[in-house]
Amino acid sequence: MGKTVISTKNAPTAIGPYSQGIDANGIVYVSGQLPVDPETGAFAGEDISNQAEQSLRNVQAVLAEAGLTLAHVVKATVYLQNMGDFAAMNEVYARYFTGDCPARSAVQAAALPKGALVEIEAIAVR
Repeated sequence: MGKTVISTKNAPTAIGPYSQGIDANGIVYVSGQLPVDPETGAFAGEDISNQAEQSLRNVQAVLAEAGLTLAHVVKATVYLQNMGDFAAMNEVYARYFTGDCPARSAVQAAALPKGALVEIEAIAVR
């Protein structure tokens, strides 16, 4: 199996023993991206809209490092601290994924790292 670690300074560094992304034989797995601004290390706001926006920018950054875009994403998973934030998150998400959107799951998590309101992971194909 061909496996390449994807790492970029344009997304937050991993806060544990994992990679920002892995390219395995042309399938790129982007680890869950918190709404952390990689320049400041802080959350990009306290509301779901700002946090979803930053999480998606972080997904984009990891994909860009692999030479891909959001158009290559075939599956996304959105973890929400509160399912009541679904509509606001979805509004932001719809600006990033247009046309043929990827398959997606959205689930409420009991808690997310650092108290985030959202975390987004993705799988993309070359």
